[in-house]
Amino acid sequence: MNDRLARSDVREYVEAAAKAFDPGTLTLGFARRVATYKRLDLLTRNPDWTLPLLSGERPVQVVLAGKAHPRDEEAKRTVQRLFGLKTASVIAQRVVYLDDYDLATAARLVQGCDVWVNLPRPPLEASGTSGMKAAINGALQLSVLDGWWAEAYTGDNGWALPGDPDPDHEAQDERDSETFHRLVGDEIVPSFYDRAPDGLPAAWIARIRASLRSIAPRFCAARMLREYLDGPYRRPA
Repeated sequence: MNDRLARSDVREYVEAAAKAFDPGTLTLGFARRVATYKRLDLLTRNPDWTLPLLSGERPVQVVLAGKAHPRDEEAKRTVQRLFGLKTASVIAQRVVYLDDYDLATAARLVQGCDVWVNLPRPPLEASGTSGMKAAINGALQLSVLDGWWAEAYTGDNGWALPGDPDPDHEAQDERDSETFHRLVGDEIVPSFYDRAPDGLPAAWIARIRASLRSIAPRFCAARMLREYLDGPYRRPA
C-alpha cells in the first residue's frame, strides 16, 4: 500500500489489492531488473487476454517487482505501458507492482509465489538464480529454455518456452507471447485449480515434487561446495 500511496494514487486503488489478494488464488511472480530483454511486456501486450485471465472464474493474481535502468528508455516505456492498464479495476485488485527488488523483497516473493515467471529473449539469460531460489521454496517455473532452465527443465518439473534465438525479435516475441498464453491458460491454471475430492490439486503437487527432486540437489550452494572440495580444492592424500 505504501508504494501506491507514494505514487499519489487514489485511496480506492491503493486499498484494492489489500482487500482482493487471496492466498488461495494462483499467484504469478515476476521480479528482476526490468531490462528490455527480460520482456515484461509479454505479460501485458494483449489486454484482451490479460484482463479476463485476472478476473475469470479461476482467477490469477500477479506480483511484480523491479525497476528499469535510468538509461534503458525502452524498459521505462514498458513499465509505463504496464501502469497504463491500472484504470481497469481488476488490475488494481489482482496486480501489485513493487518499485524495487532487493534481497529482503526477493526472500518474501520466492516464498509466496506459486509460479515464477521468467521470459528473457534467448540467448541473453546469464543464469537465473532467482528461479533456483523460488524452486527450492516450492514455486514452479515458467521460463524460457535459456540460462539455468535449459539445464534444469525435465518436462514434468515446470513449464518451458522455446530457447531458440531469432534475429527477428518482433516475430519471436509474438510467438513466445502466444506460447505463454497457451501454457498459462491451458496447463497452469487448470493444473492449479483442478482439485481431487480431498481438495488438493494432485497434478500440481506432483509437479512440485518433481521440481524439488530434480532442482534442489543440483542448484544449491551445498552441491557447489562439494564439487569444489572434491575437485580443484581437494586436499592431497
